[in-house]
Amino acid sequence: MDAHANYNTPPVVARYRGRALVVGFALLVAGALLAFALGSYAGYGGVVHIFRSYLAAFVFCTGIAVGSLAWVALGHMTGGAWAITSRRLFEAATRTLPLCALFFVPVVVGLFVHEQANGHTFSLYEWTDKARVAGDSALQQKSVYLNIPFFVARGVVYFAVWFFFANLLSRWSREQDKTGDPRLRRKMQDISGLVILVVGLTATFAAFDWGMSLEPHWYSTIYGLIVLAGWGLSALAFIITVATFLSYHEPMDHAYQPLHFHDWGKLLLTMVMLYAYFAFSQFLIIWAGNLPEEISFYLSRLRGGWQVVGLMVILFHFALPFALLLSRSLKRQPRSLRRVAVLMLFMRAFDLVFFFAPSVHQGGGAEFGARDIVTSFVPMLVMTAGLGGIWLWYYFGQLAARPLLPLGAPDLEKAITAGEHH
Repeated sequence: MDAHANYNTPPVVARYRGRALVVGFALLVAGALLAFALGSYAGYGGVVHIFRSYLAAFVFCTGIAVGSLAWVALGHMTGGAWAITSRRLFEAATRTLPLCALFFVPVVVGLFVHEQANGHTFSLYEWTDKARVAGDSALQQKSVYLNIPFFVARGVVYFAVWFFFANLLSRWSREQDKTGDPRLRRKMQDISGLVILVVGLTATFAAFDWGMSLEPHWYSTIYGLIVLAGWGLSALAFIITVATFLSYHEPMDHAYQPLHFHDWGKLLLTMVMLYAYFAFSQFLIIWAGNLPEEISFYLSRLRGGWQVVGLMVILFHFALPFALLLSRSLKRQPRSLRRVAVLMLFMRAFDLVFFFAPSVHQGGGAEFGARDIVTSFVPMLVMTAGLGGIWLWYYFGQLAARPLLPLGAPDLEKAITAGEHH
């Protein structure tokens, strides 16, 4: 490799960056309007439904950033061509965490919004409704943990911890480019094990707070692992999509080799299977146990037309990508791999909405049915695309701030030439 090679971001990224912001903002506004109109029509609160739809978008975008932090740490621990050539793509995603923290502000605002509809009070989280808590012994017992001040404080801690480690690894990586100090490689390896442990713990509690507490009477001890695996899957699918796009533009058309895509494809297959294993384990244990406080989660998602949505998750979140990713030739072809990665990104958003949407009734009103598939899914997916566009605008800015490859990494030349020789 030429030591003076220019691995700056191609100019085409700047054009797409501007488009992402415009389209993202437009979709976010459209999603909010849809959420208000459809939520009012369905009878579970238009304003609250805006915040509910926004929550799904927030968790999706934050998941890519946090999942990328885990991948950066794993790459430092294990090494390999896949880790070196994708490091800067993952690092750019971790540097979007300040924006994700800003995205958390509307969620906090939504905690104070309560809306009357069809004789019921609807909230973003039902445990924020004092009248409902007063009449529910289970919510009273959980109020020590599920209360607004503690909820917000935990969110601040999560982002502070994630940003600290993301900034530390990113800063050391940048110093490595400038100095080539071999001690930096060792420092990043040493701290990465702690990073993975801390990310696992904080992401688990964030999953409990932001997702599972939407239905506070229900619980699952594996829920955190499911969300964490989903975040890792989302981050990897996103980075594969970006890497494929860059591979058709200079200078990365010479740096990214079929071997790199093959490795990323194998990792994607692993994450698809891991997520499916966690999700099926939760379903199997809860369904076999048949306990009222647990089975309600799946009953609302397997009736009233929602069983079709569940079948789509099984087919397109696991079965189809699993079958496609078994092919060695597909994993080595960037365009083919990109199609699978884009499918996984969409299905990650789809699956997240499938987890969040049936919570909108919060025990009030009619049974959640086929009509609600449209009234809840459409605004949630549109707002996810909108907030994702704004996040992508910021991501492209971070991506352009540094070379696309870690020029100071001692194994960089070996990582690139290994792909060429392979």
